[in-house]
Amino acid sequence: MAPEERTLFLNGTIAEESWFDDDVTPQLFKDELNAGSGDITVWINSPGGDCVAAAQIYNMLSNYKGKVTVKIDGIAASAASVIAMAGDTVLVSPVSMLMIHNPATIAWGDHAEMQKAIDMLSEVKESIINAYVLKTGLSRPKLSHLMDAETWMDANKAVELGFADGIMARAKAEPEKEPEEGTEGGSSEEDREEEKKFPPSTSSMLYSRRAVTNALLNKLTAKYGGAKPKADIQMQAQIPAPETETGRSVDALMERLNLLRH
Repeated sequence: MAPEERTLFLNGTIAEESWFDDDVTPQLFKDELNAGSGDITVWINSPGGDCVAAAQIYNMLSNYKGKVTVKIDGIAASAASVIAMAGDTVLVSPVSMLMIHNPATIAWGDHAEMQKAIDMLSEVKESIINAYVLKTGLSRPKLSHLMDAETWMDANKAVELGFADGIMARAKAEPEKEPEEGTEGGSSEEDREEEKKFPPSTSSMLYSRRAVTNALLNKLTAKYGGAKPKADIQMQAQIPAPETETGRSVDALMERLNLLRH
């Protein structure tokens, strides 16, 4: 007899070691994953966390012998979105969100140490893109752009871009009975005309932090582009306007230099 399908929950921050009760570590997840066999469903609601720890969990699910179904019921952000990509089938709740962005770290030291940190983050990003490419089929430049912009996706957009395979349906939903022709529940000509005017919504939402910031800056530039800070205006009032001639005398240049110094 085949073993019953098991359900695992990945809730909380993903960390290499557990500091709080809601942390998910590779060791804790491994113990739970290997506690049985057969197909599994992994429910994810996590803001993300450590990239290396997430990579370990991703590999555990990718190499699991049974079928892996991932269900995102709240949020799968950052490193948690990488783990979600390990599912043979990825389903998202209609009210869930998925977020991808560039990896980040904290570094200290001279320019050589800073360059090492930059190089390391670039490699980590490429490894994350590997998981996204395998699931979505999107190009690496496209995925890199989405990560640069810190992109948030609703359920429809996640399915549209290939990060998810479908949207979860409501459980215990009873099938609607077909109304008999001519009965009160039947679809009238007026109802059909109304449906044409207002078709079911199939829109999706994608939010980019960078796009919003750029849009705001463009609006401010368009509205206040000609205005300059008062400090700049006062400083310019103290400096003579540049002469219109192509050349300037040495005395004029020295006078301008002295003004700038003081």
